[in-house]
Amino acid sequence: MAEASKDELQLLEQAGAVLAANRGLIDRALTVLKANTLDGDRVSPAKLDDYQLVSYELSLCWAECTAASFLLCHARRLLDEAPNADGFTTSLACLFCAETIASSTARLRARPADFGLTEEEISAATDSAGASFMASQLAADNLAAIGARVLDRDGDLGADLLGEHHTMMRDTFRRFADDVVAPLAEEVHREDLIIPAEILEPLKEMGMFGLSIPETYGGLQEDDKEDTKGMIVVTEELSRGSLGAAGSLITRPEILSRALLKGGTEEQKHHWLPQLAVGDPLCAVAVTEPNYGSDVAGVRLKATAVDDGWVLNGAKTWCTFGGKAGVLMVLARTNPDMAAGHRGLSMFLVEKPSSDGHEFEVTPESGGKLTGRAIATMGYRGMHSYELFFDDFFVPASHMIGGPEGEGQGFYLAMAGFAGGRIQTAARAVGLMRAAFERSISYSKERVVFNHPIGDYQLTRVKLARMAAHLLACRQITYEVSDLMDKGSGDMEASGAKLFASKTAEWFTREALQIHGGMGYAEETPTSRYFADARVLSIFEGAEETLALKVITRSLVENAA
Repeated sequence: MAEASKDELQLLEQAGAVLAANRGLIDRALTVLKANTLDGDRVSPAKLDDYQLVSYELSLCWAECTAASFLLCHARRLLDEAPNADGFTTSLACLFCAETIASSTARLRARPADFGLTEEEISAATDSAGASFMASQLAADNLAAIGARVLDRDGDLGADLLGEHHTMMRDTFRRFADDVVAPLAEEVHREDLIIPAEILEPLKEMGMFGLSIPETYGGLQEDDKEDTKGMIVVTEELSRGSLGAAGSLITRPEILSRALLKGGTEEQKHHWLPQLAVGDPLCAVAVTEPNYGSDVAGVRLKATAVDDGWVLNGAKTWCTFGGKAGVLMVLARTNPDMAAGHRGLSMFLVEKPSSDGHEFEVTPESGGKLTGRAIATMGYRGMHSYELFFDDFFVPASHMIGGPEGEGQGFYLAMAGFAGGRIQTAARAVGLMRAAFERSISYSKERVVFNHPIGDYQLTRVKLARMAAHLLACRQITYEVSDLMDKGSGDMEASGAKLFASKTAEWFTREALQIHGGMGYAEETPTSRYFADARVLSIFEGAEETLALKVITRSLVENAA
């Protein structure tokens, strides 16, 4: 092994050791939290709610450390496969690892007693070698040097180690994002337009809507092997072109197809999946209600049994793409007893005409009425999210997912779909950050202040270095978790990836806006759009607080020693 490679390997091993010590602190805190929240031999959700701040911060620590671990593994694989590389990936991985440990330690040190730790335990987790690693990585000179390399490399983050198939998919959709999506993105956002046919029709022809659907049912996915990473790669590139005008188009067919594959009858699968695979009809998901968002078990939209079907009454909100969609996946309460909770919910497929308007009304011959109204938002335009109102709206019995056996299974079908939606949201965040990153690098080279391009200044280079490290970490956690999901696991990790990448995107696009200064705030540049779009990522597909408290921490505590 070359001397430079040996030095990199030693640095990566040092980073791994410091990270492992930090994870040991998190594990001890989780063990204490478990002891404090046990009711008999089970963790009590009510008791866990008494420790929400601790739970939230431990989730963040765990998600960041998981991303750091994946990135260190990636850097090591790259070192094995390309020992003569220039060491840039190693530099980014070690920087991110150091920043993760610093932020995690700061959270724990702020209130050690709440975590069941002592200041001495926290300090002991970093030995002299670890302290030296942290000091060298976080030094201003090191950050600025990495930032200079970011500029010299024009934002190239190094080899992604994708296989030939996924590389081809990435390149194909990158060209489409550059040539078709990006030129239309600003108009869609500024004019609050529905996604135009110029984007939708080519994507249908490219098979994008069938990426998560097996070949047996007309999709592009092999029958015996899931390909979540392919969906991730495509999502990233389309989101780089525009989050609202392209990047989120896969989400709804991803959720609905997973629900159908999990619980649909064979007749339903053969009927619906080939249609979804070609984007005809387009689909939307109606789960959230005005008073019930992430608390899915509280859904109140009522489904009442009638001859040959069901009648829906109630309201849904934040139904993204609800106007353009020709079929809605609707979660409704078929058991009127609220005490039944999530066991009283069923999932329906509701057909409607596609609409290009911000408002629509459907009055089918079968009876009832469905009205929709687009919700005005600060960003994420193009898809549009709708309020829906069902008034005695008839749905045939054949449109309950799973048929008669599907009654009461709606919650589980929703959860099956949302896991894919969450990892896809992480990929959307990566694509959005990539767009902001590329713009920031270009502007840093072009904008001259006090007779120098702003990229010559230390603070700009520090910003770019940190942005590059976080972007690479977000990309890598989405890739690694997609592999886990294809092996039948990774649902909790998908929530962690969504939590981490979405939160990072908010900070990231703020930094991009700061680099642009006044031009970043102006609507004549796309940077303000990136900033506005990023804010939604931490809210939809599971708000960050709900993911942290109800999914990630609960799972971590239940599995703690």
